[in-house]
Amino acid sequence: MKKVLFISSCGGHFTELIQLKEMFSKYDYHIITEKTKDNLSLKDKYHEKIDFLIYGTKDHPVTYPFKLLANCFLSLFYFLKYRPGYIVTTGVHTAGPMCCIAKLFGKKIIYIETFANVHSKTATGRLIYHFADLFIVQWESMLEVYPKATYGGWIF
Repeated sequence: MKKVLFISSCGGHFTELIQLKEMFSKYDYHIITEKTKDNLSLKDKYHEKIDFLIYGTKDHPVTYPFKLLANCFLSLFYFLKYRPGYIVTTGVHTAGPMCCIAKLFGKKIIYIETFANVHSKTATGRLIYHFADLFIVQWESMLEVYPKATYGGWIF
C-alpha cells in the first residue's frame, strides 16, 4: 500500500486538507498539521495517524524564524519516521520544509493551492510550483498565475 503524508498548516488550509479524508482509507496515510489548543482533539479522532508541528506565523517576526527552523528539523524527523512516497498538501509555510525534504529524497509532491486565492500566489505555492509533481489550482483563473498547473476544481 502506498504511503501518503497529508500535511498543512492549521485553520483554513487544514480544513481544505481534511476534505480529502475519503482518500485516507485507500493509503497507508499520516497527517501532520500545527499544534494549537483548538485542534488537540484531532488526536482522539486520528490517534497514531496524526502528528503536530509547532504553530507559528509570520505575524510574529521575532519568533517565526526559530519556529520555522524547529519545524524543519521536526519535518525531517517525521519524514524519516514515516517514509512516505507521496506528500499531499494544501500549504502553507508548515508544508514547505516537508515538501523540500521529500523532493530531496526523490518523493512525489502533490500541492493544492488554497481555495482562498483566486488571482494571486501564496509564498509556499510560489516555491513549490517549480518542483511539485502535480500542482493543482481550485480556480480556473489561477491557471493564468500558474500556467503549468492542473485545474482540479474546489475540494469543498
